[in-house]
Order: sequence, then C-alpha cells, then structure tokens
Amino acid sequence: MDGYEVECAEVFLKEQEKLLKERVVETLEEAQEFLEDCFAVVLSSAKEIREYFKENGMDVHGMSDEDILECAEVFLLPDGRYLVVEA
Repeated sequence: MDGYEVECAEVFLKEQEKLLKERVVETLEEAQEFLEDCFAVVLSSAKEIREYFKENGMDVHGMSDEDILECAEVFLLPDGRYLVVEA
C-alpha cells in the first residue's frame, strides 16, 4: 500500500490499545507515521494474514482463521479488509 489510507489511520488511532499497552499516537498524522514506520500492511483475508505471519516467522500452526483474525496485530477495517501492524 502506498501511503496509509485515512481509514487505516482512523482505525489504528481508535483501537491502538488492542496492540499497545498505552496510547502512542494522538492524531491521524501521527497514526499514519506510526503505521509507515511499522511497515503495516492491508490484507484481504485470514488466509493472506496467515501467509504474511508465516513469511515473517510467526508460528501459526494450529491456529484457526478466527484465531488469526483475533490476534492483537490485526485490525478490521470498515471495508472488510484487515490492517496488520507489527509493533
């Protein structure tokens, strides 16, 4: 994804404490910068997220699609895609 869509920044700004112990961004601009710094990605399905996690060394063996989608790194976007943030 080239740049981060506003909806990604809005979702992360609102739900960042799902992943992080405390708020680290306070504005949409800060959220966009944080997502860029973390090389966050937008993926379309649990299958794509599973492959992404595998490629990045996460052990997902035995995890169901529901388990994948409930990971702290995964944020559901309004359009049904998923924002994956590794912090």
